[in-house]
Amino acid sequence: MSIELKTRLPVVLLVLCLSSCASIPDNLVSSPQVYLRDVQVVGLDFNRQTFLLSFDVANPNPFPLPVRSVDYGVKLDGQTFASGQTTSEFKVPAEGDASFAISVDLNLLKTAPQLLAVVRDGTRGDIRYELEGKFGVDLPLVPVLKFSDSGVIRVTSSRY
Repeated sequence: MSIELKTRLPVVLLVLCLSSCASIPDNLVSSPQVYLRDVQVVGLDFNRQTFLLSFDVANPNPFPLPVRSVDYGVKLDGQTFASGQTTSEFKVPAEGDASFAISVDLNLLKTAPQLLAVVRDGTRGDIRYELEGKFGVDLPLVPVLKFSDSGVIRVTSSRY
């Protein structure tokens, strides 16, 4: 073996090892299942409507998932209802379930009048929803974990 090859071989091996350790392969950490459990009107006035979005999470992994952030997007009846990012911190137990909620303030009269009818209809019967997002987890070398779900839900209201 030449001297040049002997000096380059350890460098090449080191680069290969480091690049393979850059993150944990996707198939070692399964994405959790996330379900939109409830959309609740918790505050209502002319300029602002406050909704509480409640979610259930199922962790299929044999280790806990310490969630540090949630990016989310929710559509109701095909129309964008709410989206954003929150730094909610919670832990989903190994092979277990957890819940979390996000409060959303909207002005449906100004920003999305067509959604006002969807929300009103959602208080009278089931409406379709689509959910997608990702969790930032506090585990070394684990990339963000994406989730999505769809189904039907009814918008409920509390006393406001």
